[in-house]
Amino acid sequence: MPKDFFSAKQQNRIVDAIRLAETNTSGEIRVHVEPLCKGETYARAKEVFEQLGMHATGLKNGVLFYLAYEDKKFAVIGDKGIHEKVTDAFWDEEKIVLETHFKQNLFTEGLCLAIEMAGEKLKMYFPHQSDDTNELTNDISFGGSDA
Repeated sequence: MPKDFFSAKQQNRIVDAIRLAETNTSGEIRVHVEPLCKGETYARAKEVFEQLGMHATGLKNGVLFYLAYEDKKFAVIGDKGIHEKVTDAFWDEEKIVLETHFKQNLFTEGLCLAIEMAGEKLKMYFPHQSDDTNELTNDISFGGSDA
């Protein structure tokens, strides 16, 4: 089952990384995990992005980390607001960090580091404001069979 891919302790570490990364920014970060990727990876990640309501954030500054663990596929996508601010080099750095860690089966560590990096970029371009609200849950979402 997808929820069993990460232990409860690992899930807590990832959620804590999201919470910490979002402390200094109005940006929103989500992680979605499923066993198999239906179709092309980026297209599936975009579909999940929409399903999670990440396109509805006020400043269009959501970042999704998508992982299909059995297929060994992943994607990182940012909404229009953040994508317009960062270069493709930033997304490439994120992918390198994830790939390097995932190849060593260090999924939690890779996600936590990439989440921290995304948080720093979001903080740079979308600093936390006094009236910010957490627009999306920080919990990991799971898809696929028996999610």
